[in-house]
Amino acid sequence: MERLIARLSIVCIQDRKDRAMNETETRMQEMIDRLNAASEAYYGGRDEIMSNFEWDALFDELTRLEEETGIILPDSPTQKVNTAAEDNIAGEKEAHEYPALSLAKTKKVEDLQEWAGERPVWLSWKLDGLTLVLTYDNGRLSKILTRGNGTVGTNITFMKTAIKGFPLNVEDRGHLVVRGEATISYPEFEKLNAAIEDPAERFANPRNLASGTLALDAKRLDEVRERNVTFNAFTLVHTEREIISWGARMDWLDSLGFTTVDRERTDAARLPETVAEWTRRVEEGEMQIPVDGLVICYDDTAYAATGSVTGHHATRAGFAFKWQDEVARSTLRHVEWSCGATTITPVAIFDPVQLEGTTVSRASLVNLSEMDRLGIGENDKTEIEVIKANKIIPKVVGVTKAVGRYTLPDRCPACEGALSIATGPSGARTLKCANPECPAKNLKKYERFVSKSGMDIDGLSIETLRDFVGLGYIHSFADVFRLERYEEEIKTLEGFGQKSCENLLAAIEKARAGADAVHFLNALSIPQIGPDAAKRLVDACGWPGFVEELVKGTDFSGISGLGPERSAQIRNWYADEKNKSVFQELLELVRIAPADPVTEVVGTCVGLTFVITGDVHHFKNRDAFKAYVVENGGKVAGSVSKKTSFLVNNDVESTSSKNVKARELGIPILSEEDFIARFGIYKGTDS
Repeated sequence: MERLIARLSIVCIQDRKDRAMNETETRMQEMIDRLNAASEAYYGGRDEIMSNFEWDALFDELTRLEEETGIILPDSPTQKVNTAAEDNIAGEKEAHEYPALSLAKTKKVEDLQEWAGERPVWLSWKLDGLTLVLTYDNGRLSKILTRGNGTVGTNITFMKTAIKGFPLNVEDRGHLVVRGEATISYPEFEKLNAAIEDPAERFANPRNLASGTLALDAKRLDEVRERNVTFNAFTLVHTEREIISWGARMDWLDSLGFTTVDRERTDAARLPETVAEWTRRVEEGEMQIPVDGLVICYDDTAYAATGSVTGHHATRAGFAFKWQDEVARSTLRHVEWSCGATTITPVAIFDPVQLEGTTVSRASLVNLSEMDRLGIGENDKTEIEVIKANKIIPKVVGVTKAVGRYTLPDRCPACEGALSIATGPSGARTLKCANPECPAKNLKKYERFVSKSGMDIDGLSIETLRDFVGLGYIHSFADVFRLERYEEEIKTLEGFGQKSCENLLAAIEKARAGADAVHFLNALSIPQIGPDAAKRLVDACGWPGFVEELVKGTDFSGISGLGPERSAQIRNWYADEKNKSVFQELLELVRIAPADPVTEVVGTCVGLTFVITGDVHHFKNRDAFKAYVVENGGKVAGSVSKKTSFLVNNDVESTSSKNVKARELGIPILSEEDFIARFGIYKGTDS
């Protein structure tokens, strides 16, 4: 009997263990599914469904469970290289000559020190982009592969003239393999996203944009160039030269013309202070390109090559460090609803907290689905957890206490229009304004109004304009000159303070006091009236002569370069009562410098239309080139058509879409040197 009881006891214990193990495996599978879904959304889509903070915490928990149980389930993110970022990149697949393995990661400086041991190491950035591998033979770039799964990548060599940061030819006749990260800077990311009116179509992060850009086909290389994708070399994988030092190898890449990652030689003893200094650079906003951590590697590349491969990690190739996110708790005061072009975004306003050396009091809540996922409750009764993602972007990552549920606004904050809830392709629920005339839907017009070619108001970026329109500060062009009404509110906004607010109001006053007539007309977004047409109008009519003619309903088609269609656009624009009212308001609010009619412009480009594309070498930039054409009587268009006289592209033989179109239409393609020889001598870089 006792033996039977003992056996039953053993069976019961084993049964409990089996049930516990099954529950653990079920939990692990749920974690794997969530992690993989979040990775696919982050790298391949536009809607993030989990913050990096949450992903890291879940990944760490999964790693701990795998170590404790010895169980590793299929598709575990701990055992594979994530390829979601490249799933949409079409092209021929090729095996890597040298596997592009990933690095082990830690959040502890002590682990870095232990790994470094007594050997000198280099610290560099862990860039947040897309890894590329470049191969050179006989001095010429022969291949560009994406990282892919680490052993097989996608061949995108056709993009070699569209990506910056590396030479097409090098002064080395041997076999050369260079690995680096293709990134898009924060300014470029913000500029490109701002140009996309529908928030649902915007890219979630610079890495996502880089991935989408490298997925474009050969017919869209102009778009790749315009996005300024830059290759940052982070290691020399192979050279036939005897260079053992990693630092010397990187210096050699510098001399060959590569853009290389920042780096600093250090050792185990100095790693804490070195890491702290590099972390400070991120916290203080010095980084223009996205980073998500740091990397150390041995200076002795021969020693590094002796490491083994564990899973998909090369044990001595390097060690990655990710920052431990600082979490602050606060109380939600209210949700601010900011209206964008099509979507009203919820923004959490909470009691100020110190995070990563700065005071934070607001963070985007993204959309209604994210608010529901977090469990946002009523104002003043919801306690939240906040981080600065990658030490830059404030983000609500959790709710520790909530009562009730948040309240949706009744009307649009920008126009008082009716609201509706929409569900996007990813299932995300968003709040939208139904009013087609909502000022938030005309953001591009406000951007043009304050631009350098318009009223030239420094400090009103597209992001700031979006905030001001969404908060109801701006309903028309005239409201830009009434922003002093909201001075106290502006000072409290994220990114503003006493000084920046004063600078903005000073810039507005400067524009109010001395606007140029041509810039003023261009700023109004009158259909088909750009800088060239505005100049022709002012030259012909003077100022305030143009205003008098406009009020009278004058036909401007007789002015050279305008014609009946543009003249009709001007009169139709002014016939709209809203436009007329804003125009008259602006004339009362702004002093426009008087101008007398001038004689017809003359120059070498009169009567000709140019399309200018690609990099320029003699002019300061393309805007300077375009200005030169206009000053000499010509026109500049954005796309090639039958009306184009010449396409200017320094890469005359390229197969870009504009070059192909020009050849189809029989339009001459000129290099910059051809243009200068034919239409005049360019006398300096400041034109």
